[in-house]
Amino acid sequence: MSTTVASSGPAILDAMELTSDPDLGPRLVESAHQILADLVRAGAALGWVEPPSRADVAELLGHVVSAVQAGDGSLRAAYLDRRLVGLGYWLRYTRPTHRPHADLEKLAVDAAAHGCGIGRALTAALIADARRAGIEVLTLDARGDNSSALHLYRSLGFTEYGRLPDFVAVGERRYEKVFHMLDLRRHG
Repeated sequence: MSTTVASSGPAILDAMELTSDPDLGPRLVESAHQILADLVRAGAALGWVEPPSRADVAELLGHVVSAVQAGDGSLRAAYLDRRLVGLGYWLRYTRPTHRPHADLEKLAVDAAAHGCGIGRALTAALIADARRAGIEVLTLDARGDNSSALHLYRSLGFTEYGRLPDFVAVGERRYEKVFHMLDLRRHG
């Protein structure tokens, strides 16, 4: 098992541990839906303008788990006392010329657990998974007003490679879309 447990910190589980655990596996969709819907409802930039439905989250997680099983992704979930408090995943680019690259698609931490190192632990585990999978460049994007996430990514070695001004529209508001990359060929 590749469970990572920091001293008195979260347990970071991979997709195989999640899906094989008879207690956690069946509750994963419901727990993930609750976190994602609550965060989107509070204005988090997670790819939805309105909170996702349970079916949307089930479909997303099914797609990610299938990619993991094919060797084309990684899913990590953070638990405190067997309660899901965060999740994140990356997916390998599908074009043949981009196979050594992957995009960190989503990282979400329960608002009640912000500031506890969950995002850092999840991202570090996802980076380690990318290295093991032979990923050369891990990319991500974030909304420009998400200063906590942007700081976290920079602190883990990601560098900004572009911005699209006023790209993300949420009602009348407009936000920058900020692109970051981690070149794993240079960051041992």
